[in-house]
Amino acid sequence: MQRILERGEIESLDHTNIPRFRIPVRASVFTDRAARLRQLAQDHPASAYLSLMAQLVDAQHQALGHCKAPPATEEQVSRAQAHGMPPLQAIGWSRSPQWRDILRALVDHIGEQAQVPEQAKAVAASLRERLESDPDAIETQADAILAERDAEVDGATAPFIMAALQVYWTSLAIDFDISKMPVVNPFGVCPLCGSLPVSSVVRVGGPGDGCRYLCCSLCSTEWHLVRVTCSHCEDTKTVAFHSVEGGPEGIKAESCDNCHSYRKIFYQEKDYNVDPVADDLASLTLDMLMGEEGYSRASGNPLLWQGPES
Repeated sequence: MQRILERGEIESLDHTNIPRFRIPVRASVFTDRAARLRQLAQDHPASAYLSLMAQLVDAQHQALGHCKAPPATEEQVSRAQAHGMPPLQAIGWSRSPQWRDILRALVDHIGEQAQVPEQAKAVAASLRERLESDPDAIETQADAILAERDAEVDGATAPFIMAALQVYWTSLAIDFDISKMPVVNPFGVCPLCGSLPVSSVVRVGGPGDGCRYLCCSLCSTEWHLVRVTCSHCEDTKTVAFHSVEGGPEGIKAESCDNCHSYRKIFYQEKDYNVDPVADDLASLTLDMLMGEEGYSRASGNPLLWQGPES
């Protein structure tokens, strides 16, 4: 069993020996997530939704195998290095129309699955029609999703659109030359694409053993952050941890009384197969608890969008 390092031990480490990043693996990033979703769906109150998302993630894996998104230009990389900014900055990025082909493949896959609920098939069919009749509207919705302008986001179609964007940016991240990363990056966002993290995982094994990594909601990159540090405002004095009584030991919410927000943190030592997106999606009871305690999520889950409040 691997030992999880405590805060003082981590702070005393030589951080130059801790990997700054964990880059997604093309062959496994989505297959592992789909398998985890199916595992978590067993006897879960939200089993139908988790199973649906597993089907969607299956399609993501298939699409990623064929995806070769146009890379960042040398000018973009040089500018990012000069200003310490993410080189694959999602907001404002000039997307290739290829990403809409990915979305088309995802919704076609959902429409072909016998066990997918009819309501989900209807949403997929509607998206398929809009891809042909009004691609500009799809692009506008994608821009709103990437910028997290929730009032403009259609909660029903957003998981499908976000899933296609995830494939596109995960491919970009996989193909990016990590040696060209800026030495420093803005706090609290993905150093590659500038998106918010969905959660964090304390990893086991290798040089990152016992270290906490934030997990990008878009490009699947993970980056190191010292534990007992608020991932939203960087405060270290008011961080606390919460869990569901009688629930899994490897799931906690890390709250901060400075910014009154939280993100979940998962411990791979307690469950080796933990996935930052799947496990976050399957632990909504903890979100309800944190809401009752007066804390707000620092960022959402890429496979669950509620859209504007009525």
